[in-house]
Amino acid sequence: MFELIALGASVGLLSGFFGIGGGTILVPLLLMLGYETKSAIGISVIQMVFSSIYGSYLNNKKGTLDVQMVLFIGLGGFGGALLSGYIAAALSDTTLELIFLGFALFALMRLFFKTHEHKDQREVSKIVLLFIGVVLGAVSMTIGVGGSIILVPILVGFLHLPLKKATSAGLFFVVFSSLSGLISHAIEGHVDYESGVIIGLASLFGVYLGIHLKHVVSSQMQKKLLVVFYLLVVLYLIKRIFF
Repeated sequence: MFELIALGASVGLLSGFFGIGGGTILVPLLLMLGYETKSAIGISVIQMVFSSIYGSYLNNKKGTLDVQMVLFIGLGGFGGALLSGYIAAALSDTTLELIFLGFALFALMRLFFKTHEHKDQREVSKIVLLFIGVVLGAVSMTIGVGGSIILVPILVGFLHLPLKKATSAGLFFVVFSSLSGLISHAIEGHVDYESGVIIGLASLFGVYLGIHLKHVVSSQMQKKLLVVFYLLVVLYLIKRIFF
């Protein structure tokens, strides 16, 4: 239990410090500790339920969360994530790890491109928002990540949302997708509830510390450390899959 608490606190610390979803950090760490891929994904989904609800609560208190705007994307994400357990069950561990590797490479590349903000928010059909949510929910929950790192560029570049609102909306989306993903993965037997709950609760403490630490370190240093982190994840996955 001590190891799981330490792991959860570490994941929360890194998540809060870097401002990224816990799944991006937790899944590779669980794989390193010897967990099977599908089990690691199931535990990650539980952790995301805890962190996304807590983080969205904090964002709502700060007034950066537009619940009405993200509701349709979230509902789409809930529907799409219901498929995630079935998709994961149909794919081999190696295939899932390859998809995760692609996600990590995307996250790494995105750090080298500046996100351009727009002045006026764009009105988009609710059907389009639902469709975006369905696709993102299905893909992200299949590999046990929140999907906000993909959704935020869509919200800023396509819907012209301010970056702070887009970041809050991305985390709120994870509330819908992770709850639905948990149901789907639980049906397929991928969820280790005891480990997931311990890690999830411990991560909340880590998130609090990580957010505090983020304000101590410069943004430039934070970005450099994040590049190093993603490089380590990518290199580990390449070694695990191909060697």
